[in-house]
Amino acid sequence: MRIINYVLLGILVVVLVTVAVANSAPVTLRLLPEAMAGFLGLTWELTLPLFLVIFLGIAVGLLIGFVWEWMREHHYRAEARRQRRERERLEREMTHTPGRPGRKDDEVLALLDDRSTVR
Repeated sequence: MRIINYVLLGILVVVLVTVAVANSAPVTLRLLPEAMAGFLGLTWELTLPLFLVIFLGIAVGLLIGFVWEWMREHHYRAEARRQRRERERLEREMTHTPGRPGRKDDEVLALLDDRSTVR
């Protein structure tokens, strides 16, 4: 299985290097269109190789997707946390049943044991 992972990783590296070599021409990225930038006085631009723009676009898209999914699943994590606290509370309650401290017995059986010791 480890060999398959290394082979797939090697293929991915070869593909990414091939894309990088094929798209190494510089590209200028601008914050605003030229007409609007002249009107507002904001002429921010950056020149990068095209493959870097492609890879950064993919990385930013993945990051946005991960954050979006993390926020979307918040209520599931909150509900699981609430249920875990409730389960832990109930387990603590079960270990402190009357009659036999420290044992996890049924509460009804603990009450019956208390009644049998009174006789």
